[in-house]
Amino acid sequence: MTSRINPIAPRLWWDVLNPSELERIHEATLDVLETVGIRFPSERALDVLEKNGCEVDRATQVAKLPRAVVMEAVSLVHDSYVLAGRDPACDMLIDGKHSYLSNDGSGVFVLDHKTGEKRPSTKADAATSARFVDALPNISYYWGPVVTSQDVPPATKALHDAEAVFTNTSKHFQTVTTVGEKPARYLVEMAAAIVGGTDKLRERPILSFMQCAVDPLAHDGPNLEANLVAAEHGLASGFMPMPLAAGTGPATLAGNLVVQNAEALSGVVLLELAFPGVPTFFAGAPSVIDLKTGGYTGGSPEDYLLAGASTQLAHFYGVPMAMGTMATGAKEPDWQAAIDDSLSTFASVMTNADMMNGAGLLNGSKILSYPHMVMETEIYGIVQKVADGIVVDDETLALDVIKSVGHNGTYLAEKHTRRHMKEIWRPTVWDRTPYDNWLREGKKGALEKATEIADDILANYRPEPLPDDVVAELRAIVARADKELAGA
Repeated sequence: MTSRINPIAPRLWWDVLNPSELERIHEATLDVLETVGIRFPSERALDVLEKNGCEVDRATQVAKLPRAVVMEAVSLVHDSYVLAGRDPACDMLIDGKHSYLSNDGSGVFVLDHKTGEKRPSTKADAATSARFVDALPNISYYWGPVVTSQDVPPATKALHDAEAVFTNTSKHFQTVTTVGEKPARYLVEMAAAIVGGTDKLRERPILSFMQCAVDPLAHDGPNLEANLVAAEHGLASGFMPMPLAAGTGPATLAGNLVVQNAEALSGVVLLELAFPGVPTFFAGAPSVIDLKTGGYTGGSPEDYLLAGASTQLAHFYGVPMAMGTMATGAKEPDWQAAIDDSLSTFASVMTNADMMNGAGLLNGSKILSYPHMVMETEIYGIVQKVADGIVVDDETLALDVIKSVGHNGTYLAEKHTRRHMKEIWRPTVWDRTPYDNWLREGKKGALEKATEIADDILANYRPEPLPDDVVAELRAIVARADKELAGA
């Protein structure tokens, strides 16, 4: 039986920053939090911060966070917690020892790999993407949605997305588009309906929340309100800064890391002060500005360094990290996409990012390509094997078998080989056939093989269904939300 999810437990580690450098960025972060502060445009958030000893300016909505308050709040973060799947085989233990990959999220186009044309995404695409992710063991949880429902009322788009996701995957769902208190409460109601109530949801948290920060040094009000609702119900949540060096962050990488760290840390502090001990995490997708266009690069050498360093900083505080990974700027599944995805995955895994978002989107997280997602799971498998390192013990040194085979022999028939042969990485889509075979088979490469796999999943895979009464209840909740929030 194929495992439902396939996390990486890396044996090798990559330190981008040495202990002295980590300490200096930490001290600079505390300085910024205490003297400059962070903008929290939410009365509820400001009330929590002021009550706990932060200096709050209601006119500017800026709170200055004293060092002692910050460090006390961070100490409340749990060492480990579970992000549950509707299927318990999809549960993810967030413990600082495993890395889990998700899809990418918030795309707005789907690339039709048969015609080569892109089109706006729909609710049906959100459902299909969830079904597709459910089929891929290397993608452990669903993040997003991958693409948003652009054929529904904007005010309730996130809830229509969630209905499509919940009914098409039994993996954990981490929402990134649910903003505002009321939509968040509707979404929690939907998750509770699936597991049997809000108390059961605390026991089996099949839902978590992630929000974006507003660079530099600010949060968005509705995002704050949504994560406070999540924390109120014991659900994990975090904030994702995305500072662009030379744009919304300093041009230097160290300065960019201070901004990234301050924003992520301030969100954790707020949630822990509001609900001590609630599961929280850092998130991040720091990058550099494109000096020609002023836009997001979606794959640069700086991205990989920033990703690794940001993850180190999260672990410096004992807080899990969800790191943006694989978000290539390439417009199609080509060599640029492969390099971007490979190096970013390597950076995230080798610094042991707890969660990695994510696979499937091109053009800086805008365009969904199913064959591209399949090829990214191949990259994930390669990095997984590299992160395993080399085990050196009596069994792996193989001295007995080396002596037995001796000179000019073969190891193919040895029991030792049979014991270990399945440890050798084998490709799913990468082409390693002899050249003549490749010609005879129609010059099929990785993209063609990935397309065949994608087409098979789209045509044949069916996820574990929800009971009919739960499906009806989700539909009714969304209908109520449409009426209240969208006037539909």
